[in-house]
Amino acid sequence: MRLPLAATLALSLALPAAAGPVSFANGWQEQRLSLFSSNDYRFGNTLSMVSDGSVSIAWTRVGQGDWGSKGASWSWTVEQSVTATNLAQKGGDDRNISLYFVFVPESIAPSLQGANIRSLLGNDDVRIMQYAWGGNHARGQVIPSPYGPAGQGVTIALRQAGTGSHSEVVDLAADYARAFGGAPGALVGLAVSGDSDDTDGMIRAAIGNLTLR
Repeated sequence: MRLPLAATLALSLALPAAAGPVSFANGWQEQRLSLFSSNDYRFGNTLSMVSDGSVSIAWTRVGQGDWGSKGASWSWTVEQSVTATNLAQKGGDDRNISLYFVFVPESIAPSLQGANIRSLLGNDDVRIMQYAWGGNHARGQVIPSPYGPAGQGVTIALRQAGTGSHSEVVDLAADYARAFGGAPGALVGLAVSGDSDDTDGMIRAAIGNLTLR
């Protein structure tokens, strides 16, 4: 990816996600990371995506009732995969599909409900965990993001590059403690991305059954 994710994910988020189970039918919006690069997203019971030498994200706000979520589960499928990459390498970190969880301290979450991308540029309070299917890393490895301010974002490897269908259950609180130390604040945003621009590859993937708990 060519631009910092911390600036694009954050809180320029439109409509709230449903409590508990997260709907992919409403409230999601694409954010381009490059003027000439965009994935093809389809929203409904699942979020499906085609990425053809491109990169972008789809994002939504988490409703206030789910700000305290400490875990999540979902299922995802990859029908066509990019090659394995090094997810720690800036400009060479393509991956099939990623699910992002955006946290801010509970004390400031209410004041940031209307924040836009520009106002959050360089905001040291934002923390982003990205669970990735792609790369060549061991499951559970925490990889500091090569984008944005140091210490603000991490990638947690779940599946190496390849095709298939899997279900995931993650402990957000435990992973946050491993990645950043301490307890997570308020979970205010979610995002999904596919990244094939560096390898000029093709991705066909989908995610569904996302539940916060």
